[in-house]
Amino acid sequence: MKNLFSQEIVQPGHIAVVAYLLLALVASSSQAAVPTDTQELRDAVTVGGVMTHLRAFQAIADANNGNRAAGTSGHNASVEYVEGLLDAAGYDTLRQAFTYQRSDFGDSTLEQISPNPAVYVLDVDYFPMNFSGGGDVTAAVTPVDVNLAGDRASTSGCEEADFVGFTAGNIALIQRGFCDYSVKADNAAAAGAVGVIIFNQGNVVSGDDRLGLFIGTLNEPVRSIPVVSAPFALGAEWATTPGLQMRLQLEAEIVSVTTENLLADTPTGRTDRTVVVGGHLDSVAEGPGINDNGSGTAVILETALQMADLGIEPENRVRFAFWSGEEDGLFGSSFYVSQLSKSEIKGTALNLNFDMVGSTNSVNFVYDGDGDALGISGPNGSGAIEDVFTDFFDSQGEFSEPAAFDGRSDYFAFIEAGIPAGGLFTGDEGIKSAEQAAIFGGIAGEPYDPCYHAACDDITNINEDILDLMADAIAHSILTFAETTSAVNGTGKGKGKGKGKAVGQINWAFKGGHTLK
Repeated sequence: MKNLFSQEIVQPGHIAVVAYLLLALVASSSQAAVPTDTQELRDAVTVGGVMTHLRAFQAIADANNGNRAAGTSGHNASVEYVEGLLDAAGYDTLRQAFTYQRSDFGDSTLEQISPNPAVYVLDVDYFPMNFSGGGDVTAAVTPVDVNLAGDRASTSGCEEADFVGFTAGNIALIQRGFCDYSVKADNAAAAGAVGVIIFNQGNVVSGDDRLGLFIGTLNEPVRSIPVVSAPFALGAEWATTPGLQMRLQLEAEIVSVTTENLLADTPTGRTDRTVVVGGHLDSVAEGPGINDNGSGTAVILETALQMADLGIEPENRVRFAFWSGEEDGLFGSSFYVSQLSKSEIKGTALNLNFDMVGSTNSVNFVYDGDGDALGISGPNGSGAIEDVFTDFFDSQGEFSEPAAFDGRSDYFAFIEAGIPAGGLFTGDEGIKSAEQAAIFGGIAGEPYDPCYHAACDDITNINEDILDLMADAIAHSILTFAETTSAVNGTGKGKGKGKGKAVGQINWAFKGGHTLK
């Protein structure tokens, strides 16, 4: 979500729609696949079965300090639970271990010293950015090329020229938009800033919150100065306050996390057309992560178990992937892709990503694979994946809405490698619009998931009706792509450099507001 976007609602089509797949072989050509009857699998994948797994994840969190975060006993127990069921069902499972660096923060302070003394609240008014440095500075605040009018298009801090005239020793106030947070912070540090505040952009993007507090990553290395994020309203207030002086204090340290992905392959299917179906199994440290992302992984798990129980032998190998380290920066999926050879990248037909599919104030979001709605397309074939989802919702008399490929979840490394991707989610901390409430129900002006990244993301934080619909859509898409006779991946290329990329070099965006830009 880096350019200008328009919110566009996909309307339902005819009541009866035969699901078919357009297989993108090159950017300019496609062919239709043989229709796949997915009804038996959809009937088998019940919301009751999915909820059984969610209750198990809740019990695991309850027994392990209230969370299932990467590198903790809660995540380890979650892996054991999923692995045991998949082994018993006949899948070929593999644990893929990796290590990464994570920023941990201690005490912090953000306060206005003058002209209007005020103390700001962590997690409400500001949040430290991953790979921020520590420090305790009190200084004047200088806005850097901010745009508070119109569409609020912003390149604030993206160029060294933005800091011409900046007074060394001041705190830089920068607006989100256009370039990576790390570029903004590094340009500020090079200009002599002693601290950086990056406030939200203030524009409207479907499925994203560009107004409230967001959480971001700077990527390695650790910066030498403190860097925090803030909501748009506060940033706009600070940018228009003459004589503003603030104190920014932050304790930060880097810790090493060792964890593992869990992979489970169907025993049959063409390995040169592997369908990778993924979702992250780790939670944040603040809670059990039942919607984020117990919901996605529970549906994936139940679909895998029912495929085995029905004796389905897919045309293409299906690899069910339960990623770790997502909440700290998409580390697990990035590591997985970094280990693929060029031939393995070419042999990956597509990636399906399911992250948060039971939000209580939900919208049926489908990734905009061809970019026709929101301006950012995935690799060749991503539009065909989008069509499978939108056609399914049409066939059920349900609405859907496009969401941009913005690097917020585990599909990111796949599309960077040229692998087609797609998926579903039902919303995170973004705010539901009045138009969305009129179409999808729920409460306008409230978050899609009011318990996003919080302790209340527990077993009560699930909309079972929407989870049931999403489970059907997910089962339908998995079997559709498992049974197609041609690979979606038409690029034959990718950005993979072969196996053996160094662990710890795969630092990208946090999800759910943890975008780079």
